[in-house]
Amino acid sequence: RGDLHVHTKATDGHATLGEMVAAAKEAGLSYLAVTEHSQRLKMVHGLDPNRLLAQVDAIAELNGSLKGFTVLAGIEVDVLEDGTLDLPDSVLSRLDLVVASVHGKFELPREAQTKRILRAIENRHVSILGHPTGRLLLSREAYDFDVERVFAAAAEAGVVLEINAHPERLDLSDVHCRQAKELGARFAISTDAHSTNDFANLGYGVAQARRGWLEASDVVNTLPVAKLKKALAR
Repeated sequence: RGDLHVHTKATDGHATLGEMVAAAKEAGLSYLAVTEHSQRLKMVHGLDPNRLLAQVDAIAELNGSLKGFTVLAGIEVDVLEDGTLDLPDSVLSRLDLVVASVHGKFELPREAQTKRILRAIENRHVSILGHPTGRLLLSREAYDFDVERVFAAAAEAGVVLEINAHPERLDLSDVHCRQAKELGARFAISTDAHSTNDFANLGYGVAQARRGWLEASDVVNTLPVAKLKKALAR
């Protein structure tokens, strides 16, 4: 019903917020979450607290003019090397959802990388763990961490695991989907959209989920938006 990982021209996307909303509606969706990069990723103009809160206000104003469609205010916050997040809790608490993602220090030793991700999961504002293994097909291997410990911790904390539908990621893998489901985890199928054409990639994420034996009840963005918000609450 919706896409929970979307970027706009505010960071490294190629379309405006209005254009992304129109494309999502055209694709048959009823909501999307705007999740720009956070401030550490300066190369893509990541949002600092002031810019993010200004976007939150703009989204609230836009929602006032929309009928039958909801824009959720979010962020794709960077998980720093020690597992803390790139924005303060006082800002994250203002958002509808927070996608926490690793974008650097992929070479950390297994135990350090595991502890890093576990610490991020412990933050009560984190809703979704973005592209959890960091792999890029045919170009970058997944970083080394204890997958079972992370999946179990996410399930216990109520943090949703992303199935990133971008054809260069398809992360989680089908095997990881099945493993995480058996540990009690829930999932979101998201496009990581950077352009209006990217919503078409949702089908790749659905196929990946099916390969991992997931069903609609395992995926939070099969829910109507009111139930989704409850499902993401920790």
